[in-house]
Amino acid sequence: MRVLSVNTGRAQPLRVGPRSFLSAIGKAPVNGPVAVGPLGLHGDEQADPTVHGGLDKAVYAYPVEHLPFWQGQRREAGVTLFDDPLPPGFMGENLSIQGLLEHEVWIGDELRFPGCALRVTAPREPCYKFNAVMELPAAGRLMMAQLCSGFYLAVVRPGAIEAGQPFTLVPGTRGLRVSEAFAAKRFKHQR
Repeated sequence: MRVLSVNTGRAQPLRVGPRSFLSAIGKAPVNGPVAVGPLGLHGDEQADPTVHGGLDKAVYAYPVEHLPFWQGQRREAGVTLFDDPLPPGFMGENLSIQGLLEHEVWIGDELRFPGCALRVTAPREPCYKFNAVMELPAAGRLMMAQLCSGFYLAVVRPGAIEAGQPFTLVPGTRGLRVSEAFAAKRFKHQR
C-alpha cells in the first residue's frame, strides 16, 4: 500500500450549467512533504464544510485502481476521444492511494504513514460538482453503482505526508466496511 500523490486545492468558481459555485474539488499534486493538521493538509481548502472537511472529513483518499473505469466512462460518453489518464487529484482526492480498496477497509481502521496517522471515518458521497468535473451527468450514480467512493479520514496523529510513502492498515473495531457504508447510502438514495 502506497501514496502515489498528495494533492491540495484552493476554493474557486466551478461552472455547473448556467450557474457558478465555489468548489475546491480541483486538486493538484504537491511535491515534497505536506503538513497534516487536525483539519487536513496544509494548503488545502474546502468550499462547503457542511459536506467536506472538518475533523471527521479532514482528508479524502481515493484508490487509483478505479481510474481506468472512469477513463472508460468518459471515453464512451465522448468527453474524451482517447483513454487519457486522469491526473492525480482529478477525483477531488487529497491522497491518490494504491493497494487498498473500499471493500478491504473498515470504518475505524487506521492508515499509518511514516509521519502521521489517519482514521477512516466515512465513504465519500458524490454530488453535482463531481458530475460537473467528470463531465458526466450520471457520474454520481455510476460511483454508487460501482461502490468506488474512496473514503474520508480523520487525523489521529498530525505530522507530514509525502508522495511515494508506504502505509500500513491497522484494524479498528471492524463493524462496517467502507463499501457496506456506501452501499447503505445508495439504498437510502434509491428509496
